[in-house]
Amino acid sequence: MMDVGRHPNIELMAYSEVEDVSGYVGNFRVRVRRKARYVDEQECTACGDCVPVCPIVKPDEFQAGLSTRRAIYIPFPQAVPSAYIINIDECLGDNPIACGKCQEACDKKCIDFDMQGETVELSVGAIIVATGMDVYDPTPLDEYGYTSYENVITSLEFERLISAGGPTEGHFVRPSDRKRARRIGFVQCVGSRTAHTAANPDGQRGNPYCSNICCMNTIKDSLLLKDHYPDTEITVFYMDIRAFGKGFEDLYMRSREMGVRYIRGLPGEVEEEPETGDLRVYVENTTTGVLEIHDFDLLVLSVGAVPRRETELVRQLLNLSRTGDGFLMEAHPKLKPVDAPTRGVYIAGCAESPKDIKDSVTQASAAAARAEILLSAPSIRVEAITAVVDPDLCKKCGRCAPVCPFSAIIWEKGRAAQVVAAACAGCGTCAAECPFDAITMRHFTDQQIYAMVDAILEEDPLEKLVIFACNWCSYAGADTAGTSRFQYPPNGRIIRTMCSGRVRPDFVWHAFQKGAPVVLVSGCHYADCHYINANRNTVRRVDGLWEGLEKYGVRPERLQLEWCSAAEGQRWARIMQEIEKLRATVTAEEVEQTRELLKGKKVPTSSKVWRIKEPTGAVMRCLRCGNEWEVVFDLAADEERMCGACRSNSVRVILKLESGNS
Repeated sequence: MMDVGRHPNIELMAYSEVEDVSGYVGNFRVRVRRKARYVDEQECTACGDCVPVCPIVKPDEFQAGLSTRRAIYIPFPQAVPSAYIINIDECLGDNPIACGKCQEACDKKCIDFDMQGETVELSVGAIIVATGMDVYDPTPLDEYGYTSYENVITSLEFERLISAGGPTEGHFVRPSDRKRARRIGFVQCVGSRTAHTAANPDGQRGNPYCSNICCMNTIKDSLLLKDHYPDTEITVFYMDIRAFGKGFEDLYMRSREMGVRYIRGLPGEVEEEPETGDLRVYVENTTTGVLEIHDFDLLVLSVGAVPRRETELVRQLLNLSRTGDGFLMEAHPKLKPVDAPTRGVYIAGCAESPKDIKDSVTQASAAAARAEILLSAPSIRVEAITAVVDPDLCKKCGRCAPVCPFSAIIWEKGRAAQVVAAACAGCGTCAAECPFDAITMRHFTDQQIYAMVDAILEEDPLEKLVIFACNWCSYAGADTAGTSRFQYPPNGRIIRTMCSGRVRPDFVWHAFQKGAPVVLVSGCHYADCHYINANRNTVRRVDGLWEGLEKYGVRPERLQLEWCSAAEGQRWARIMQEIEKLRATVTAEEVEQTRELLKGKKVPTSSKVWRIKEPTGAVMRCLRCGNEWEVVFDLAADEERMCGACRSNSVRVILKLESGNS
C-alpha cells in the first residue's frame, strides 16, 4: 500500500466509499464520498502527542479486539496516508467542557472538528473490484466453546498474538493468564466444508465450500511456533489436509518431521478446567476409530473465509453476478476468469473466491492486464447480438428497462427506449418482455425462432421434443452429454438462445399450437445466471404459462422448466430421459385438443400468484411440498420467494407466508 501511495499515476482515496456507479464500459461515472477525517492529513506528522490525552478507550479492530485504541488513532501501522483519524461517533467532540484535549495537545493544529466530507465525481473507463473477504464468525459452533472459554481463539487472533506488531509484541501467550501456551491444538475447517445435515438443516453453522487457505495457514503457524518455541506440543485436528500449491506438500511434511501431530477427526466437545483454564478436547480419531481425550493450554479455531458484507453494495452498483456461496461470479470460469458479466468490470482477489496471496496477486495482475488492453484500444468492439429498439413500434411503456440485468436500456416517461450497445450483453430478456415487438435481437430474432419451431414440428410433431436451451449452460450441458457419450433419447430438438430469459411466452404457445407434445425451457441454475438475474424472468413467465395452460384445460406439466450447467452432462441425459417418459404419455388426441383449446387464446406473460413481497426473515411455506424456509438474504422488493426443491423439479409452486397471506 505504501508503494501505491507513492506511485505518481495512482490516486489513493483512503477512508472513502463508492456511492453510485453509472454509465457503461469506457464511460463509467463513479461518485465517491470522501469521509471527514477531522485531521488534516497533509499537516499531520503522526507524532502521536494527541493519543495519550484522549480519554476514550475502544477495542482495536486491527488487533482483533485483543488490545485497545483511542478515539483518535491510526487504523493500522502501514496505513496510507500515515496520519491520525478521529472516529467521530466515539469522540466526545470539541466542546472544551466535554473534551477537546487532542486539539490542545496538537502543536501543528491539524485537528479540525468542523471538517466536512466531500463528494467526488470520477470518469473512468474500467473498474476492478477487489473488495477482499472476511473470516467466519465461529460463534454458532458452540461445541468448541469460543464464546465460553477465553483460551479458545480464532486463527486471526492467533496471528495477532504471534505477530511482532501485535498486542504482545510477538511474545506468544494465552489470553486468560498471559502465560506461555505449551500445548496447543488447532481445529481445521471451522465454518468450511459443513454440509446441510440433520444437525445443520439451514446451513447457518458453516459453509459447504472449502476456504482454500486454512490448511496451509495452520501448517505455517505450526512451523512458526516450532521455530520460536521448539518444545511446544502441537496437535492438528482435520478432515483432510489440502496442500495443493507449489511447495505446500513439502511444508506439510516438514511440519510433521518437526513433531506436529495430525489427527484425522474434528472435536465433538470442549471442556475447560475452571481453576487452570486448561482445555479438554474429546475427539474421535477416524483413522483408528477410537475416542480420544486431549488436554491443551490453548485451542485455535482455523476459521474459513466468507464474502465481505460491503461487497454486496458494490455488486448491486455494478450489476454483478454472485455464486451460491455469495462470492462474485466471473463471466466464464475458464475463458474469462477475471472478467465480470458487466463489460468493463474486472474481479481480483478474494472477492471472487477464497484464495491465498500468490493466487490473489496473479489474478490482480491479470485483471490489470485486461483493463489495460481495454483502455489502450482506440475503440470498443461488441458482439453483434445486441438489442435494437424500433422507435416507431415502441409505445414508451418502459417495461423493458427494469428487466435488463445490465441497465443497458435508457428510458424516460414519454420517450422511446434506447439501448446502449456498449453495455448490452445480448441476453434478450428485454425482447421477451416487450409486448409490442419493438425490440429485435440481432441473430436471435423472433422470426428466426418461430421458423425453427415450425421446422421442428413440420413432420411427426408427436415424436419431437421442443427444447429452448440457454447458450452458456443448458446448451453446453447438452454438448457435454454428447461428448461424454451419455445415452439419452435422440428426439430432442434444441433451439439455442443466449439466455432462457429470451424465451417469450409466445414461443411456447406457438409450439403447442403447432402440435408439440412437450416443451422444455432450460437455463443456468437459478442462483448462477450468466446474465446476473435474467433467468428470474424466465421463472415468472413459465409460471404464467403454467397458470394459462391449466386455465384453458391443458396439462401444465407438458411445459417443463429445468436448470442445468455446462458441466452437468449426466444431468442433461437424465432430464431428457424423464422428458421422453412424459412425452410418451401424450396422445395424438390430446395434442389436437390442445391446438383447439389454445386457438385464439391470450398468451399469459407472468404469474399472478407467486410473486410475494416480503422482507428478509420472512418464513415461507411451499403449498406443494409443505417445506418451510426463512429468507436469509436481502433481495429487491419484487424478488421471488420460491421453494428451491420444487422449482428445480419443474413443478408449479404457490407460496404463502406463515401468517397465511398467499
